[in-house]
Amino acid sequence: MSESMILGIVLTLAGGFQDAYSYNGRGGVFANAQTGNIVLLGQNLAMGRWETALHYLFPLLSFLLGVFAAEWIRSLCERVRVLHWRQVILLGEIILLVFAGLFPDTMATFANVLLSFACAMQVESFRKFRGIPCATTMCIGNMRSATEHLYHYLRTHDPEQKRRSIHYYVIILVFAVGAALGAVLTIALGRGAIWIAAVLLLIGFLLMFSKGEQEAQEAL
Repeated sequence: MSESMILGIVLTLAGGFQDAYSYNGRGGVFANAQTGNIVLLGQNLAMGRWETALHYLFPLLSFLLGVFAAEWIRSLCERVRVLHWRQVILLGEIILLVFAGLFPDTMATFANVLLSFACAMQVESFRKFRGIPCATTMCIGNMRSATEHLYHYLRTHDPEQKRRSIHYYVIILVFAVGAALGAVLTIALGRGAIWIAAVLLLIGFLLMFSKGEQEAQEAL
């Protein structure tokens, strides 16, 4: 595996971890799976549960702002080159996750806002690994692509289709592992468990200092 694939695995572990953490430790809200939040938002609005609906609305709005912020950081770093812009994104995520772990249970909504903002920056900034479009914070697109390439491989026996299919299924498996770890450790450690995801992002940040990884990221 190239450095880019290693980075993808680390970020995907963190992505799965964050989703399980927010759901199990922060009131049943998804940090990454905004589709689930939209469903729960609509359901609570339909039932007149206005206060509960806000728990899902604020993370949704925060996710949108996170995408906007990631593009702003990218534009800024193109003019001021100190670190690669994706490294700046990871540093920002780490800081947000550290603060999210400090909020008590009574401030779960604020924690979820920070988590959704961080996840949005990640999904906007890291889209390809080993030249293959891939998401590190959600699975539905990866599942579609994995099965599509599997079909084409079975039909044509093209090794490239096989490679791409395996790539996606590995990422899906890694996400599931991250989610499992996130669920278990959140139950065991409480709100500070999110700092483990921050450590994973720190590892990703350090990986990007390698020459090969920098070249791979510049190519994207």
